[in-house]
Amino acid sequence: MDSVARAAPAPRLRALRRSLCSVLVAVSLATPLGVTGLSQPAYAKGPESLADLADQVTDAVVNISASTTVEARPNTRSGPQLPPGTPFEDLFEEFFSKRGGRGGGGGDGEAPRQQSRKSNSLGSGFIIDASGIVVTNNHVIGDANDIQVILHNGTKLKAEIIGKDPKIDLAVLRVKPDADKPLKAVPFGDSEKMRPGDWVIAIGNPFGLGGSVSAGIVSARGRNIESGPYDNYIQTDAAINKGNSGGPLFNMNGEVIGINTAILSPTGGSVGIGFAVPSATASQVIDQLREFGEVRRGWLGVRIQNVDDATAEALGLKGGARGALIAGVDEKGPAKVSGLEVGDVITKFNGTAVKSSSDLPRIVAATPVGKVVEVIVVRKGAETTKSVTLGRLEDNEKPQLANARQPEAESAVRQALGLNLSNLTDDLRRRYGIKDSLKGVVVMRVDPNSTAADKQIKPGELIVEVGQEPVNSPAEVTKRVEQLRKENRKSALLMVASASGDVRFVALGLE
Repeated sequence: MDSVARAAPAPRLRALRRSLCSVLVAVSLATPLGVTGLSQPAYAKGPESLADLADQVTDAVVNISASTTVEARPNTRSGPQLPPGTPFEDLFEEFFSKRGGRGGGGGDGEAPRQQSRKSNSLGSGFIIDASGIVVTNNHVIGDANDIQVILHNGTKLKAEIIGKDPKIDLAVLRVKPDADKPLKAVPFGDSEKMRPGDWVIAIGNPFGLGGSVSAGIVSARGRNIESGPYDNYIQTDAAINKGNSGGPLFNMNGEVIGINTAILSPTGGSVGIGFAVPSATASQVIDQLREFGEVRRGWLGVRIQNVDDATAEALGLKGGARGALIAGVDEKGPAKVSGLEVGDVITKFNGTAVKSSSDLPRIVAATPVGKVVEVIVVRKGAETTKSVTLGRLEDNEKPQLANARQPEAESAVRQALGLNLSNLTDDLRRRYGIKDSLKGVVVMRVDPNSTAADKQIKPGELIVEVGQEPVNSPAEVTKRVEQLRKENRKSALLMVASASGDVRFVALGLE
């Protein structure tokens, strides 16, 4: 099974086995004689040589050696380990205590020796400021207490951590170069200008082999590999292996347009699918780490989910599936104060179009804390604009991708949309552990062959709204569904709540 793996720290290279393989490629470009008006097929051709480009930037690429030393507890039980109750156990204890205890201290009161465990990792990095500012991946350095930056000429410089960000997987280091040996730095380029098919080169330290150059193209942009809340990777087929992590991905102008971070591989080696953090994302994080030693991200205070075609139709969202559907609003967040509501679809944030729900956390996080922004939402088919003053996302908060009693009544079960429904009674509230504050209609059974089952609606959940109207009984659900049918709606949008109160929207077909 394929897996996404971090492309870094490489183990120390112990041996290389060289193998020779020959590949014979035959290409026939013959054109039939006598045939006119036919042109030769076009074939992709890369640069004749990348040597000049590599020479231009290699001195700015560094190897990162990160060591972690962990003090272990002294071994005080080096003698025979006897189970409790062993015959003559007291004699063994007395014998070893006279010899300094089971720790083998020497018998003269010498304290047992401390033991330590040291682990090393190798990765890549690059210099962005000749004063000694180095960028790498956070997972390359981890919790290391000894970090060395190794220049292309072999010079080793001790590094200190300026700041790191696990969410984007970046770290910024500082070294002190010799006054008479200035460092070579490379600039960032604009990753937004890169297109699939553009040539790139990666330089790094794969498997401890520093200064390795590989070339390829941008395979895709905006990849989400589910490694974090702000995934927006550049995919490349340039060979990236363990140890390349933290190294730069260059465009043909010698500008860094990505930071190599992960690979998709069944074996842990390159199969031509590597991922890099775009410079447009990285540069903002790096600037904050240099200035504050931490990242200060914007916070909106909503829980969101994606909009599919059925949900878009049910919401009356013109232009098809797009935007981020608000499934929850933090009571203490900026969204609540600004009047954003559950069921709103955010289609534009601070002038940037929100194409899908995965776009919104990244856009919000990149917006300065305290900034007043315009948020365009679609509410019940109509577009409206809200003004929001962004808060700050704290480390313990994560972007979320998605008491009155009921009137006494006999339990009535009705079937609608493949669901068996019931009034919410005290007995059902206890049976399913439903929060006291929740209202709605209880799902008792789900037809396994229905769309509701495909959308993972489960018994014990509540139908809170149908077509953005609250419902409190099976009869109200049935009435609302019939009303939507009369309006020629193709689907009904349900707000479904879990027993703990988490809500999501589910569109079920009416045809």
